[in-house]
Amino acid sequence: MGLKNIVKSANKGIRELDAERLVDRFAELNLTPLGEVAVRTKVKVCGEVKRMTMKPRSGIPSMEIVINDGTGQVTVIFSGRRHISGIEHGGCLAVEGVAHRERNSTVFLNPAYTLLPHGAE
Repeated sequence: MGLKNIVKSANKGIRELDAERLVDRFAELNLTPLGEVAVRTKVKVCGEVKRMTMKPRSGIPSMEIVINDGTGQVTVIFSGRRHISGIEHGGCLAVEGVAHRERNSTVFLNPAYTLLPHGAE
């Protein structure tokens, strides 16, 4: 087994451990798992913030946030926002809205959201 394969195996193990940690973290909230979100259906989901970026959409500043709950991930887009107080990398966010598909991703556009405290799982 080469060094490249050892690194891949180690990374896979880390990803699996992180997924298990997230599933355990959100299991008691009884919300729809991100891996089971149906498009064009109103759902309430939650996850840990994995990535935050600012991307203009049609010339309007938009904040894109990727959340993950261990079963899957979705992108949450807030149009017209450059920053939302309280949302930070590693934080916990619950969103409620209608999901749609965009470029092979599940996306919520301007959903209602709730910040969850780090220890609220």
